[in-house]
Amino acid sequence: MIAKQHLIFILYSLCASVFKVAGTKSKAKGSQGQFPITQNVTVVEGGAANMTCRVDYNDNTSLQWSNPAQQTLFFGDKKALRDNRIELVRASSQELTIRIGDVSLSDEGQYTCSLFTMPVKTTKAFLTVLGVPGRPEITGFTKPAMEGDVITLMCSTPGSKPAANIRWFRNDKEVQGTKELNATGKSFTVRSSLQFQVDRRDDGVAYTCSVEHVSLSNPYMTTEVLEVHYAPHLEITHSLIIPQEGQYLKLECVSIGNPIPEPVLWSKDGGELPDIERMIVEGRELTITTLNKTDNGTYRCEASNHLGTSSAEYILFVYAKDFPGPTTDPNALGQHGPDHALIGGVVAVVVFITLCLIIVLGRYLARHKGTYLTHEAKGAEDAPDADTAIINAEGNHVHAEEKKEYFI
Repeated sequence: MIAKQHLIFILYSLCASVFKVAGTKSKAKGSQGQFPITQNVTVVEGGAANMTCRVDYNDNTSLQWSNPAQQTLFFGDKKALRDNRIELVRASSQELTIRIGDVSLSDEGQYTCSLFTMPVKTTKAFLTVLGVPGRPEITGFTKPAMEGDVITLMCSTPGSKPAANIRWFRNDKEVQGTKELNATGKSFTVRSSLQFQVDRRDDGVAYTCSVEHVSLSNPYMTTEVLEVHYAPHLEITHSLIIPQEGQYLKLECVSIGNPIPEPVLWSKDGGELPDIERMIVEGRELTITTLNKTDNGTYRCEASNHLGTSSAEYILFVYAKDFPGPTTDPNALGQHGPDHALIGGVVAVVVFITLCLIIVLGRYLARHKGTYLTHEAKGAEDAPDADTAIINAEGNHVHAEEKKEYFI
C-alpha cells in the first residue's frame, strides 16, 4: 500500500515538473522576450492616421499608446486621454490599434507603444504630418500695363510642410523666378517673383504659377493673363497686284494696337478723297470702282489711340487696260512707280563719258597746235634756216592751184 502511494507521488511530481518547465518556456517565448512592433506613419494634414502596435506572443500583458508629450492615449481598450479625435480601432492580447482623426501639424512627433512586462518593453513610431500648401495667388499686376513698364508678378502659397516648390510658365514655356522662403511654426510660406519689362508681345500672354508638393496628386495652378496697351501700327493691303483701268481696287487699313485705334481716316495726296461716288469708305476699307488714270496718287490711312497716332501709305499707279504686266514685282511698281534712281544713274554715266571724251579731244588738239600747214608752206619745215625756208616756200607757188589744206 505504501509502495503504491509512493509511486503515485512520484508520478505527480514528474507531471508537475513537466508543466512547470513548459510554462516557463512559454513565458520566455512570449511577452518576456519580445518588443512590440510598430511602423512609422505619414499622413496629410486634415486626414486620419492609424497607429498599430503588435506582439507575436502575449500572456495577457497590456499594451499602451502614448503621444509625443508622454500622455497615455489608450491602455489596452481603456481610453485615457479626452480627445474626441482619438478612437479605438482594435484591442486584443496581441494588437492595439488607434486612429487619430483630423490630424494637425501639432500632432506630429514620436509616439510610444509599451508592453507592460517586467521590465516594460517600448517601441517608437514617428507620425509625420504633411502640411498642404494653400492655393496660390498672383499679385503685383494692375490691368492694363503700358508698353515699356517694368512689372513684378508675385506668387505665394502658405502652410506647406515641407516647403512647396513654385514654377512659372509663360504660356507653355517655363521661365525662372526668384524664390523666397519664410517659416511660420512648423509650416512654410513660399513666394516666387518674376520681374520683366512688358512690350506689345506680352499682350494676351498667360503667366501661370504652379505649386508642387508631396501632399498634392496634381499641382495647384493659377493664371494671370496680361493686358498691355501700346501705340498703333498701320499697314495697307490691296486686292490687286496690277491695277488696270476699269477694275475695282480694295484697300484695307490693317491696324495693330491696344486699344484698337479708331477711327480710320482716308485721304489722297494730302487732301480729301476727290470722288466719293467711286471711292467708297466702309470702316477700315477703301474701295475704288472703275479705276482710271486720274486715280493715280498716294493714298493714306490714319488712326490713333490714347498712346499715339500712326499712318500708312499706298502709291497707286493705274496701268492701261491692255497692259501685259511687268516682269518684275508688280507690287513694287504699284507702291513706288518708275525707278527714278536707275534712270538718273544711266544719265549720269552718259554725261560722265561725254565729258571724258571732250577732255581727251581738247588735250589732243592742244598738243598738236602749229602743225596745221598749207601747200604754200610745204617743205619749209625741213629748211636749215629762215631764208631757205622762204625760198622753198616761194618755189612752191607754181602749185598754187592745188591749195588744199591738210593736217599732219
